[in-house]
Amino acid sequence: MSALWGASFPLLRIASPALGPWGTAGLRCALAALVLAGLMQWLRQRWPPRSAWPLLTALGVLTVGLPFVLFNWAALVLPAGYSAVLNATAPLFGVLGAAAVGDEKLTARRLLGCAVGFMGVALLVQLGPVPVSQRVVLAALACTVAAASYGLGAILMKRATLTYEPLPAYAVVHAAAALLLLVPTGATAYSMQPTPGALLAVAVLGCVTSGLMYWISMRLMREIPASAATSSAFMIPLFGVTWGGLFLGEPVTLGMLPGALLVLAATALITGFNPFRGIPPEA
Repeated sequence: MSALWGASFPLLRIASPALGPWGTAGLRCALAALVLAGLMQWLRQRWPPRSAWPLLTALGVLTVGLPFVLFNWAALVLPAGYSAVLNATAPLFGVLGAAAVGDEKLTARRLLGCAVGFMGVALLVQLGPVPVSQRVVLAALACTVAAASYGLGAILMKRATLTYEPLPAYAVVHAAAALLLLVPTGATAYSMQPTPGALLAVAVLGCVTSGLMYWISMRLMREIPASAATSSAFMIPLFGVTWGGLFLGEPVTLGMLPGALLVLAATALITGFNPFRGIPPEA
């Protein structure tokens, strides 16, 4: 899971320049919706009732549409490793959001984790191999907002899946996001310059990382401990940096290490993850 999700960031570096941020997001959502709908048909699961669609559409904007477009735009500027590390800040925002709605307690350890995480983001941008510029800062901010959208949306999505079956709920989320992205995708179609590599990249993004992997992750959540499920998030930055360096020739320098380690340490503080003992019940 970590290897495939980490690969999504180099794939965005291939697809976004050719298809644009809107086109890449729209095609990715549409392909994911088709895969999830096909799995529903195979497993003979029903679509959620129409009364659920407004909520799931809003979740589609928050958890899929907005972060996809923001990460796609950032991929035009930042190396894949940057985006993968910044994506790891999602749990920070998830904990803050959960505390705001009363689902979790905001302990001193978690507050420290938030502070450490944002320090890590600042160090990554400042010390990484890409010269700091206004575009770089804005792209890093876009990744951070996308991660916040993931983290906050996960709280609402968890509540939705307590009422509706997860697979149909995710299928509606992606279908609604694809429909909402239809207009901006069509409006920017004239500027697209599709290449075989870009089309293959968006096909993998939609069918595998946003379609098949959602289904696999939902199945695994029922079979493996919470600590094992959470540990995948810690390895996504490692794979994002590795794949970007191997296949795109992106620079990997020691300057990235302090920021990346701080972000991962912050995630560990917030989730309570311990590689030797797992996640404590109070986390």
